[in-house]
Amino acid sequence: MSESQLRQDLVRYARSMYQRGYSSGGAGNISLKLPDGTVLATPTNSSFGDLDPDTLSKVTMTGERLAGEKASKEILMHLAIYRQRPQCGGIVHLHSPWLTALSCLPGLDNENALPPITPYYVMRVGKLPVVRYLRPGSPVIAEEVEKLAVEHNAMLLANHGPIISGKNIREAVFNAEELEETARLYFMLKPFGMNTLTPENVAELDALFNMK
Repeated sequence: MSESQLRQDLVRYARSMYQRGYSSGGAGNISLKLPDGTVLATPTNSSFGDLDPDTLSKVTMTGERLAGEKASKEILMHLAIYRQRPQCGGIVHLHSPWLTALSCLPGLDNENALPPITPYYVMRVGKLPVVRYLRPGSPVIAEEVEKLAVEHNAMLLANHGPIISGKNIREAVFNAEELEETARLYFMLKPFGMNTLTPENVAELDALFNMK
């Protein structure tokens, strides 16, 4: 796929998420890896709702700007994941309401913030580890994310929101949508208790699909 088409895809998926309330104002950022190994990303202070494909930030894997506007300060998180997950082609970082609310709850399991409510959560994400609170843009966030990215395609930043990857931008967006929906279901079910998948159920899904 050409760089021009990939630029259009990034803008299209970002606008779709904005229109459905996954991102508001200038919150969040999205990126994809180009065939030559460089990265396209949303510029700093940009909105998912009105991105211009011609002014997207284009950076090297070390963060050097090649073209377009200055990248978001959170590009370091994206680059950390790309380095650890060579199969990754797209990343979404959101301040989506249900996952951001989850990130603010006390007593979260830092190894997995959401129980295996549905098979789709298990198939697309598996586990959602929590990264301790650090200020937005802190280089230490990227270091923490890089450690977890070896085995996880999604993480929850405490009091901040999720960052989710996929083999391409389409899959990253689908994974983000599934994760947000799982968080919504969790809050709906929490007052009543919930039946979750058993460890045997989870193992069967991992063996059959292994999408993560």
